[in-house]
Amino acid sequence: MAYVSPAPPSLRQSHPNETQTKPSDIVGENANLRCSIHHWAVHGIAGRGILLDYRHYAKIHNIDYDPYTAHPISFDDLKACATYQGIDLRPESQGGDIKVGDILMVRSGFVERYDQLTPAERKAAAERAHDDIQWAGLKQEEAVKDWLHDCYFAAVAGDSPTFECWPPVDGNYMHQSILALWGMPLGEMWDLEKLAIKCRERKKWTFFMTSAPANVAGMCCLRPIRC
Repeated sequence: MAYVSPAPPSLRQSHPNETQTKPSDIVGENANLRCSIHHWAVHGIAGRGILLDYRHYAKIHNIDYDPYTAHPISFDDLKACATYQGIDLRPESQGGDIKVGDILMVRSGFVERYDQLTPAERKAAAERAHDDIQWAGLKQEEAVKDWLHDCYFAAVAGDSPTFECWPPVDGNYMHQSILALWGMPLGEMWDLEKLAIKCRERKKWTFFMTSAPANVAGMCCLRPIRC
């Protein structure tokens, strides 16, 4: 799970930085531990999780894609997936099922695909050049960002190594909005396989979620998590 980083200058000029984090907080002689995730270790992270199993929805509806490619998951895709699961993606204040403080999880199929690969294939995928790296994930569109912001999620996470589609559409990184501008925790490479199976068996997509952040001063991210 990633933490907060300073917003790039182009975004700081046009959007208020809700975390008030400055580059000098991260590097330089005045660098501090303000953004270290060890603060979370005091109480841990706990809340109501909600899973959107897009990978399962895509299979049922004959949407064929490889999680190791840049497959963008749009807001319309998320809404269709949620409808299939019996979830109204609108905030509770608008009559929907999303409560303030919910923790969103999106399964795009990365872990499932990883488990299907041979050791040699995993090695080849991991050693791809930076410009060749591709992952399925949320599409960098205003509809997705507006929804994430307006629902007041406490955190978001996914099984993809990047959460958002990679490389970003038009170079529009969603990390900059989620982390730097909103200060919202973002989880990557979460193993959601067993959770997805249980949710499908019970036809229930909400659950109690807990996470124990590493108590390491100055740390900015955690190891992958198995749910």
